[in-house]
Amino acid sequence: MSINDPLGDMLARIRNALMRYKAKVTTPASTLREHVLDVLVEEGYIRGYARVDYEGGRSEFEIELKYFDGEPVIKEIKRVSTPGRRVYSSVRDLPTVANGLGVAILSTPKGVMSDARARTENVGGEILCSIF
Repeated sequence: MSINDPLGDMLARIRNALMRYKAKVTTPASTLREHVLDVLVEEGYIRGYARVDYEGGRSEFEIELKYFDGEPVIKEIKRVSTPGRRVYSSVRDLPTVANGLGVAILSTPKGVMSDARARTENVGGEILCSIF
């Protein structure tokens, strides 16, 4: 089965696992997903992830979700830019998520990074998703 929006699929898997209070969730591996997961670890929204390789060249990421006092650390995770509607932003117009408490993840010419890092690097790009 072909997935039209791999990043949206990963975010939906994380959201569904958090609603069921799962400790881990798996998703097929890709470079973009890996870079987004790196930002989530860096910002403290997930504990970590590991790449699991299977026979036949197939590999998956096993994502360890994070909870605080029995509640998920991620309250809201949503896709901003979709394959049908790309959303780009200059560094001046970068959105603030939940009055600065949340994070927007961007794909920039300097790589995938959080909105705060994009401001310090003075670079804009495609807004992939927002997390609060």
